Amino acid sequence: MSVVPAGVGTATEEGPAPGTGAARPGRPRRRPRPASRPVGGRTASVLLWVYAAFALVPLLLMVSSSFRTNGDLIADPLGAPWPLSLDSYREAWTAGSFATYFGNSLAVTLGAVALSTSVATMASYALARGRSRVFRWLESLFLSGLMLPIHLAILPIFYLFDGVGLIDSRLGLALMYGASGVPFSVFVLTTFFRQLPVELEEAAVLDGASTWQTFWRIMVPLVRPAVATVAVFRFVPIWNDFLFPLVLLRSQDKYTLPVGLTSFFGENATNFSAVFAGLVITTIPLIVLFLVATKQIVAGLTAGMAK
Repeated sequence: MSVVPAGVGTATEEGPAPGTGAARPGRPRRRPRPASRPVGGRTASVLLWVYAAFALVPLLLMVSSSFRTNGDLIADPLGAPWPLSLDSYREAWTAGSFATYFGNSLAVTLGAVALSTSVATMASYALARGRSRVFRWLESLFLSGLMLPIHLAILPIFYLFDGVGLIDSRLGLALMYGASGVPFSVFVLTTFFRQLPVELEEAAVLDGASTWQTFWRIMVPLVRPAVATVAVFRFVPIWNDFLFPLVLLRSQDKYTLPVGLTSFFGENATNFSAVFAGLVITTIPLIVLFLVATKQIVAGLTAGMAK
């Protein structure tokens, strides 16, 4: 045990030890980091939750009313859906031909989204890697399609389809939707392809990969969140569109869900529970799509924002 000689001081919290000179300054104490708060503060968070609650009320009323009989719905519009009744869904699915409308909407929407996404992905990769002025001109040509709303061209489209025999054709409707979605998809995907380093392609070429293999196996998986975002943003307006199916389709067995729902509502104006069931059938695919693709949408919208 060592003994400190008398007269020799030690460094204390009050000051340096006598005879030892100035003491080294101590390290500054780190201040505790403040707890993370939501953007905009608690008030904004509360307002958003209140808005979400009000936005969900009509949806919940629609779903609950679809599980009630028409008599109960007329007697007590805001009553609880008990006991649950599926009669309105059976009537809408069979008598209302919603099974046919649903299949038509699914075929047209999926076909249009697949066509526009595949064409835009290949075109965006070429435009992002092209260094010639021709590619810049082509990119400007694609982006010019964003300045003209597609619904303003309904008369030229009608006369064009009438001339080539695509009136009352689900294939023609899908082709029109697919072509109208290419400018937006090219605008989004070109930006994502340009963010990818060129060294990845150079490494693939050194490994003996062809241009198509480089594009399909390396570049496309890297922009998968953007592709999913583009597909979702094209799916929703096509699924909900009413004007083009109304103008370009003539046969009732080829109607999509929005047009079929309008026809069903005209025939069952007093059968409220069946109408609510038809609305739920029309809305379910959109809800499922957003629940499944939420992570991909967020990743696609926020890619490149964080360093």
